[in-house]
Parts: sequence; C-alpha cells; structure tokens
Amino acid sequence: MYEPEENKAEVGADENSVNTQSSSEASEYSFRKEEIYSDAHYEPAGTSTKPPRYYTPPERPVKEPKPKKQKSKSVWPGVVALCLVFALLGGLLGAAIADRRMDQKLSALQESMNASVDEKVSEASKAAESLYHEQLVAPGTANGVLSGAQVFEQAKEQVVGISTEVTYQNFFGMTTSAAVSGSGFIISEDGYILTNYHVIETANANDLDVTVMLYDGTEYTAAIVGYDAGNDVALLKIEATDLSPVTMGNSDAITMGETVYAVGNPLGELAYSMSTGTVSGLDRVIATEDAPEGINMFQIDAAVNHGNSGGPVYNSLGEVIGIVTAKSGETDAEGLGFAIPINDAQSIANDLITKGYVTGKAYMGVRLDERYNSMYAQYYNMPLGAYVYSVDKGSAAEKAGLQAGDIITKMGDTEVSSYTELKSAVRSFSAGDTTEITVYRAGESLTLSITFDEQKPAEPVDDSNMVLDPFSSENH
Repeated sequence: MYEPEENKAEVGADENSVNTQSSSEASEYSFRKEEIYSDAHYEPAGTSTKPPRYYTPPERPVKEPKPKKQKSKSVWPGVVALCLVFALLGGLLGAAIADRRMDQKLSALQESMNASVDEKVSEASKAAESLYHEQLVAPGTANGVLSGAQVFEQAKEQVVGISTEVTYQNFFGMTTSAAVSGSGFIISEDGYILTNYHVIETANANDLDVTVMLYDGTEYTAAIVGYDAGNDVALLKIEATDLSPVTMGNSDAITMGETVYAVGNPLGELAYSMSTGTVSGLDRVIATEDAPEGINMFQIDAAVNHGNSGGPVYNSLGEVIGIVTAKSGETDAEGLGFAIPINDAQSIANDLITKGYVTGKAYMGVRLDERYNSMYAQYYNMPLGAYVYSVDKGSAAEKAGLQAGDIITKMGDTEVSSYTELKSAVRSFSAGDTTEITVYRAGESLTLSITFDEQKPAEPVDDSNMVLDPFSSENH
C-alpha cells in the first residue's frame, strides 16, 4: 500500500521509540504490522475473539413431513369425466374422418366433372377443327370460306384477258393500230367464256379478231357465239379442253356488306390484278353508253378501272356472283363500281349456247324516234313520252292498236317520258305477259292492252335510230 512521505517520517520516529520496549511488545507489534498491511476487516481466527463476518451458524436438522392420510373418494365421477372426454374425442375424430371422406368424395366428383368438361371441350374443339378444315377446302371447290390468296389462286386459272387489234387512220392520215382490252372468265371446260358486250363490240361491228389470253400466256382466237347488247353480255368460244371453269354463285342471295373480289386486267396492262371490297348497293339501274335505258346491277366498292370490264366478281366462297361492267364517270367519285348479277348473265349464256339467242324477251314490234324530247314536246304542245315512228305488221303492237305517231306515256304502272324509259319498262316483262299501255293520239289519251311477243334475232329491235323527221305535216 502506498503511503505519503510525512507518514513515513512518523513511522520512522515510532520505530526508534519502539526499540526501547520489551521483546514481547515487539512481538505484538510485528503481528500488528502485518495487520496494517492486511485487509482492514480481516482478522485471523487464532488471534481474534470476534467471529468472522462470514460465520454461518450450524443448520438445524430438517424435519421430514409426515405422510398425509388420503381421504377415500368415489371413482365414478372421474370415470364419467373420462368417458365424456373419450366420447368428445371420438366425436371429433369421427367428424374429422367424415369430413375427410366428404372432401375426398367432393374432390373425386370435381375431378370427374373437370374430366368430363375437358373431354367435352376437347370433343367440341376437334369437331370445330374438323369443320374448319372441311370448309377451308382447296381453291376451286367453293364449299367453304376462302382467303383472298385462295380466291386469287383459283381466279388466275379462270380469268382471261380479251383484246382486239383495231387499225385506223390518225389525225395526220397515217395508219395506226391500238388494242381494245377487257377481261372475261371461263364457264366451261371446253372453252366458253363470258364477258361484256362492249368489250367485243368493236370487233363484232368491224369483223375483227378477238384474242383471248390465259394466265400462262397461251393465246387463242375466239369466236363470238352471241350477245345481248341490251344487257351488255357476250359469249365467246375458244378451241381448248381441260380448262378450269368458275363456280357460279347465286346473285339473288347477295347481301349488303358481303366481301367481294374483282379480278381482271385494269388499263389493259396490269394483267390479273385483284381488288377487294364489299357489296355497297343492290338493285341499281345503271345507264351506260351501250345500254342507255339502264341495266339492273349491284354496287361494289372494290376498285374498278378500264380493262376490268367483263371480269368476274367473286364472293368469299370463291363463287362468281357478277360481271364487272361499269364504274362511275365522275372524277371525284371513288369506290363506285357496278356488276351485272350472275343469275341474269348465266341465263343469257345458257340461251345463247342452247338456242343461239336470248329467249323469253318481250317484244312490241315498234320503231321509236330517239330525237323526241322535251323541246319537241313543248314546241308541238304534246306530252313527254316515247314517240312511235312505225309499227311492224303482225306484231304485238299492231294487234294492240298502236299506230305511227302515237306517244306512249305509260306502260303498266311505270310512267314513260322518253324512249329509254319505255325500253326499260319493256325489259321488266317477258314474252307472253299482258299489260296496259297509255298513249297520246290526236289530242286524246287512250288505254290499250298489249300481249308481248318473243324477240327473235332476225326481228328488228326497239332501239333503231330514226333518220327521217317524224314531225312533218304528213305525220299529224
């Protein structure tokens, strides 16, 4: 233990004084000296009369408890409680087992139902897939819906290009030539081809060759079998076999919005082009240069250009439902194409093949003057109508009492204000039909009854142009 210096000095003084004491006292000091450097609270047991602080008195003997006497009790309440516990546990266990079995049954039932549903769905899917493959048949069979690519694959074997080489003298007197081009389509394996009359009109009028070109480049010279100028339909024939004819559809079943494809040779140069659109109008009476009285057609918004005339209009089944015939002449018009219903054209073709002419066409037996118009009517103070220039002997018109100079103002329920309207009205009747006609004669209005004859190729037609003036004093 560290002590300060002054304490040491004091200790030294004490030591000098201690030397003069007895040995016993020195012995006691020595012990105390050790005590000074020891723990202040510790004293050896041999020299101290105080018990050490850590002294512990001896433990008392522990008395063993006497066994208690057990009171006698009845065992029945415990047994009952135990039974109740077992019964409860048994009920819970039974319920758990029953619940587990119920879950198993429900799971099995659900799996069975799922398997049944999956099986039915699989069967339905297989049936739908089978039906789909049955419908998407190879191009040309027309038993199911076809894609545009499939339509074209069959169309290129069925559509033909038609051209006529026309020779003429130009403005400078030089002889030159040009091609009149159009389209057509094969309707029989042995080479019958349908097209528009105006496509071959120049060749027919000038006795020129008509050239038909197939998709593979093969060319044939075609013969003109016959035509119906009023309906703008013509039938050609080439000497070929094993051709791919089109499948005829039913134009009476055409619906608005139906998808259609027009295939042909637009501009006479872009051979075998296809345009896609929809049916955008039905029962349109369209007048053209070759049929000024109008032809019943349906309207499509597929692109139509010069050279498309005579080409087929396909539906989504790959069937031909019309013949592309006209387009709007307005420069601002777009998507206004018109086609002759195939039912009408097919009937004409069948007649031309089997009879050589179109059967059942109503025939009056009169010649009309195309020059009679509103100006003449106003000048001579007569009503608008179709002016009768002459009447054929023995004709239906003569039998009905019609005379030269009569002005037909009504036929059936149709008002007539021009010769084209009369011709259009006659087209709505067939040979053998009877109707009433209203005529203006010498200031009076008369009603006559007429029964139409059948028009034959050798007989004159109603659209002959008159060159004599019917309004001379001799005719009134």
